[in-house]
Amino acid sequence: MKSINYEKHLEIRAEYDVIVAGAGPAGICAAVAAAREGARVALIERYGIVGGNLTTGYVGPILGMVSRGTMRDEIVELLGVPENDMIGETGRAHDFEKAKFALAEFVCHPNIDVYLQCAVCDVIKEGDSVAGVIVAGGEGTFALAAKVTIDTTGDGLVSYLAGAPTEKGRDDGLMQPVTLEFTIDDVDESRGVICIGDVDDVRLGDERFLDYCKRCADEGKLPQHLAAVRLHPTTRAGQRQVNTTQANGVDMTKPEQIFPAEHELRRQIHLLVDFLRENVPGYEKCRCTSSGTTTGVRETRRVMGDYVITAKELATGCRFEDVVVHRAEFIVDIHNPAGAGQAEEHIQYCDPYDLPYRCFTPRGVENLYVAGRCISGTHRAHASYRVMSICMAMGEAVGIAAAMCAERGCTPRQLSVGDLQQRMVAKGIELFD
Repeated sequence: MKSINYEKHLEIRAEYDVIVAGAGPAGICAAVAAAREGARVALIERYGIVGGNLTTGYVGPILGMVSRGTMRDEIVELLGVPENDMIGETGRAHDFEKAKFALAEFVCHPNIDVYLQCAVCDVIKEGDSVAGVIVAGGEGTFALAAKVTIDTTGDGLVSYLAGAPTEKGRDDGLMQPVTLEFTIDDVDESRGVICIGDVDDVRLGDERFLDYCKRCADEGKLPQHLAAVRLHPTTRAGQRQVNTTQANGVDMTKPEQIFPAEHELRRQIHLLVDFLRENVPGYEKCRCTSSGTTTGVRETRRVMGDYVITAKELATGCRFEDVVVHRAEFIVDIHNPAGAGQAEEHIQYCDPYDLPYRCFTPRGVENLYVAGRCISGTHRAHASYRVMSICMAMGEAVGIAAAMCAERGCTPRQLSVGDLQQRMVAKGIELFD
């Protein structure tokens, strides 16, 4: 393979207390939390709008639960979503158009500079410490410096570029499939079934709806890998949020794999709408009205930190002295990397668990936090904590921590976790039983 040597003089456009890379659920909470602590913050987002899976990814409902008093509560209220249980049985997918403005308002803070349509393409390192990032924008590349950087890219990109150890997928390397969610309308509410996912026993006549879908797949009316048809209600009557399209064997950190996956998922949207119209009562007149503008990614890199949490710990409701996310709760939800539905025969439920501070500090790198689905855990643990409610609480915790580090002139490993906990509790965040 040919190679070149590339060298370029870059301006440091600005210096900040905290850089947050990625404006998804974890990133917006990290940025706002740090800004409210008085830190000057740069929030960098590769797309033209903030919110990540809350907006561009088109993911709903907002799944998972955490303790009282976190920004998760604030955002759910901001989006006008009724309080829902951990698996969304009473919840509805939020209004994505409303979210686009509401979350822009949320991050519109005097201490935050938002860099939209800008992608992190490298990091600035001084020894083992991250001192900033290189950003590619409409005017080319430029540098931003910061005392502390937070990686909320989902893919662990900043951590990877900084040399932190990462892992992908399960033991055979396969990762959970990617999905493109979409919305349909003109559903007859008096007959149209609602199915929240693989744990739902809703019936269609005398048959479990998901068993009916599997039978249709066996009969060739659906591809086998689309046998789990998930139909969520939305905030509007007659609508459903469809979480069914699926592309297996895709690594979304590999640029050459992204377009083929996107193309296939959009083909599946048309196939699924036709299936619903022809086979499911109440859906005879349904039509697709909108869809995600970027592929929904469940799993790529996991950044190995000072502690690696396991699914066994989550299942037993683990508690940690250095807790910064408390009473997180969701099933171990592993979408099958090699087929439809769940990867495991029996779904593992979790007691409300803690996430320790050490999961957010990438191993071997200083002045860097990670938050969101790419924190330090195993493949199975990741399948529980990757959902948006829990990611929001992660982002808020490290945002406060990063601001404290900048204020005190210390690194994340030097910060007193007890002091961080005290500050969080003073804000009304429940951290202890």
